Amino acid sequence: MSTLLLEAETFAIRGAVFEVYREMGSGFLEAVYQECLAKEFQRGGIACQTQPLLLLYYKGEQLEQAYRPDFLCGAQIIVELKAVKELTDDHRAQIINYLKATKLKLGLLVNFGHQPQVEIERYVL
Repeated sequence: MSTLLLEAETFAIRGAVFEVYREMGSGFLEAVYQECLAKEFQRGGIACQTQPLLLLYYKGEQLEQAYRPDFLCGAQIIVELKAVKELTDDHRAQIINYLKATKLKLGLLVNFGHQPQVEIERYVL
């Protein structure tokens, strides 16, 4: 039997995402979904920071540049939001690079613009 990394935490996050999509549907800008999801995280008791400043590293050396993901949940899961018709390889590369640069292990790429349902892709380094 295999277990997923941070399975309970990602289950709760996914539930919040589905609730926002159920209520709002597709067609809004990313900022609308971000605000709704922040409210849903709060309602569900999901610890998260909205657009926290995360330090980036290159070969072990801290960079002056930093990254602000849409959410950092539980200080260990990056949640990156999109509101596009379909996710592209550029979106996927973005979250993988963010995980590598921040040394975090888990990211969720969420697309509220997809129909007929929200897309959630899970990335583990």
